[in-house]
Amino acid sequence: MSRFDAGEVITAMVTPFTKDGKVDYDKAAELAEHLISNGSDSIIVAGTTGESPTLTHEEEVELLSTVKRVVKNDGKVIMSAGSNSTTEAVKYAKIAEKEGADAVLSVAPYYNKPSQEGIKAHFSEIAKSVNIPIILYNIPSRTGIEILPETVKYLAEKHKNIVAIKQSCSDLDKVSEIRDICPDYFDIYSGDDSLTLPMLSLGAKGVVSVASHIYGEEIKSMIEDFKTGHVESALNMHLILYPIFKKLFMAPNPVPVKAALSKLGIIKDYVRLPLVILNYEQKAELFALMDEIEKL
Repeated sequence: MSRFDAGEVITAMVTPFTKDGKVDYDKAAELAEHLISNGSDSIIVAGTTGESPTLTHEEEVELLSTVKRVVKNDGKVIMSAGSNSTTEAVKYAKIAEKEGADAVLSVAPYYNKPSQEGIKAHFSEIAKSVNIPIILYNIPSRTGIEILPETVKYLAEKHKNIVAIKQSCSDLDKVSEIRDICPDYFDIYSGDDSLTLPMLSLGAKGVVSVASHIYGEEIKSMIEDFKTGHVESALNMHLILYPIFKKLFMAPNPVPVKAALSKLGIIKDYVRLPLVILNYEQKAELFALMDEIEKL
């Protein structure tokens, strides 16, 4: 039994902007409502998919309150609150708790490459500073370090509010190891849409998704089919969506998914520098694939 139920489909929500680069809170509210109505069980605000490196803390807090107001009791709202400075990560986690986040997502310290003992100490300080649930975020391709399974086990057993991990790593043996050595109540989420189905077979609960902005109901049905024994149906859906899972990373995230959302008329595809929008050829390629999936 999970200590914190974030559901099976957690969407790492993009941050809508106006043409002049301001956060569009009205569109953020509309987008959150769209996500909850289309397969998302929980929403992460101010994550890297939400362009957190370019958001101010004031903007992050306002996004949290905006999404909380819309979601109400229909889903959980999780705030990204990580840093490579333990002091800063603790501060952001406390702010998230004070402002009403249901949980925080905390990334492994990036760039300064701490040891596993340093990682344990880092997350222990965060866990001791707040009472709300903490989801670890392991993404070695961005951080330059990996939270190893033994470290995950240590943190899960030592701190009751460290409840899950977002595993953005293609090494499925590590997923097997985490599931094998960690408590049953500790949840594993795929951090990559294309690895959701394989990770489900290794005991993952669900996915922290980007594609769920567009295909939330389909991803939800894939997970439910797998868990109810309809494995062939789950595989068929995975294979239908697999090309778009990959295409949504044809350019730095969240540029392609914002373009996809703009095609559907949900938000504009504005991003903040240093990100830039897709060019004409890239949009044509992405939109053609979306049209092809729509026909299936």
